[in-house]
Order: sequence, then C-alpha cells, then structure tokens
Amino acid sequence: MVGDQQKYVAKPEGKQMGTDPQVALHAPVGERIYSGRCGPIVEAGVALRQFATGACGARDISSGTATFEPGACLPYHRHNFSEAATILEGEALFSVHGRSYRLRRFDCIHIPVRIPHRVLNVSEGEQLVAHWAMATSTPSREWVEEEFPIQDRSLGLPEPADPEYIVRFDLAPRYELAQGTQFCDLFAGRFGAVGICGGYGQFSAGSSLPCHIHEFDESITIVEGEAVCEVSGKRYRLSDCDTAFVPRGRPHRFINESAGPMAMIWVYAGNEPERTIVDDRYCKGAPYSDEIGVQVARTRNS
Repeated sequence: MVGDQQKYVAKPEGKQMGTDPQVALHAPVGERIYSGRCGPIVEAGVALRQFATGACGARDISSGTATFEPGACLPYHRHNFSEAATILEGEALFSVHGRSYRLRRFDCIHIPVRIPHRVLNVSEGEQLVAHWAMATSTPSREWVEEEFPIQDRSLGLPEPADPEYIVRFDLAPRYELAQGTQFCDLFAGRFGAVGICGGYGQFSAGSSLPCHIHEFDESITIVEGEAVCEVSGKRYRLSDCDTAFVPRGRPHRFINESAGPMAMIWVYAGNEPERTIVDDRYCKGAPYSDEIGVQVARTRNS
C-alpha cells in the first residue's frame, strides 16, 4: 500500500489546527507532525495517505494509512522493501500469493520484499482503515498482473514455510515499559522484517514514558484517544491518526493527560526496538547532543 503525496500539519499545544486539513505547515526543525486527515490520493475506492517519508527527512522509513470504501480492493502488487500493515478499523482480507487471511483490529501482517499481495475490504457497509509502514523513505509499488489460486486461511496463521508473518493482536504477548502502559510488538526482525520494527502501545489516563532517544528515526501514529507529544521543549496534541515523525537522537516522550486511554502504533527504522532513557529536562528543552546520549548509554551498559 502506498500513495505518492504527503501533507503535514504542525499542531503545537495551545494552537488550533487549520480548518482545511490539506494546508501544510512546517513544524519546528527536526520533528514533524502530520494530520491524520491530510489530503489523500484516491485510487478506485482506496484513499492513501502518507505521513513520515523522505520528504520530511525520514531515513529508511515511511508510514501512512489506507482507507478502503466497502468492497474496495487494492490489486496484487509488490515492493522492493519490507512492509507491515496493521488494521485500525474494519476487517481486511489479505491475500499473499493466494493465501488469504482475515485480519481484524490491530492484527498485523508483514510482507517481505517482492512478495505479491492484495488487500480487500470484505465489508459491504463499513470502511476499512489500515496503517502501513515500509522500510524505505521513498515508498513505491509495482503492480503484479498474475492471479494466484485461493487458499482460505481465514483467521489462521501462516505455515512455517510461508514468507509472510501475522501477529494476532489478541494473542500477542504484552509488556510494560512504564507504569500504566501496555505494549506489544507487531513486526520486527525476529518476525522476518528487514529494516523496520513496530508495535502497539496503550497508555492509561495519566501515564507516560520517560524521556528517551533512539538510534534510528521513528513514526508514531495515535490510534485511540489523545496524546501529548513532548519533543525537545515543544508539545503537540495528537489524535485521530495524527502522526509524529521524530528523527534519530531527538529527546521525546508521549504523555496521556486525558481521562481515558490513549493508544499508538509506533514504527522504528531498525530491525528490533531499543531506546536510551535520558533526563526529563531534555524533553522539556534543555540542550541535547549525540555525545550526551552516548555517555548515558555507556553508563547504563556498564
């Protein structure tokens, strides 16, 4: 899944987003904030939106959403890089070389390099929304004319010899990164992905992660509730698939200041997740350099 247009809208805390979701504004240098309602490319009932890509300086990562009208289909295609798709709304029929799987909310499928696949919204009355992530800063696709014999896998999982990998959200192991949070990994190198990893994180009311950095670029899409994204002294309020792009080495954290749960889909430009915790003052705007991160990492690993 991929479109060829991206818009981004800065939404600093205390300022209202423009009424026209296609208006593009620059966020401060470094991070970028993208509206989940940015202008899509529409192809035969499928609205494709791009968030983090090379257009904003992202390296080896891109992200976005695809919204399918009832019954809409994205025909067989393939990519020259890993792709992971996570269902946000509705139910999808993902076919990979004819092996057809039904994916429901927050189920995730990883499609390896050059593997033909197609996506169908099986509903006759509800839209399908999927989050996509690719291990490239310049997303593209190649159409595949060939059709494949159907093998109905329904709600099952791929067999060991199949190249695709599916994580069923209801069965995924959970872990806690901070009090009041629950995370699960949806795609990573250990699941066959090359160059990207990512997952789902839920924050209860009042919870947050500590200030931290990564050794690779990150895309974070808010899929439930409202989040405060704190990046090097800037604060942004995100909801409804708004997406933050945070480049390598930039101190940041996400906070749930609302009365209800908040959830995200996060994507890193690396095979496995990692982070280095730094002092909270760097998220609040204290000057930060890569050397500080190196020193912190050395201290924690010694």
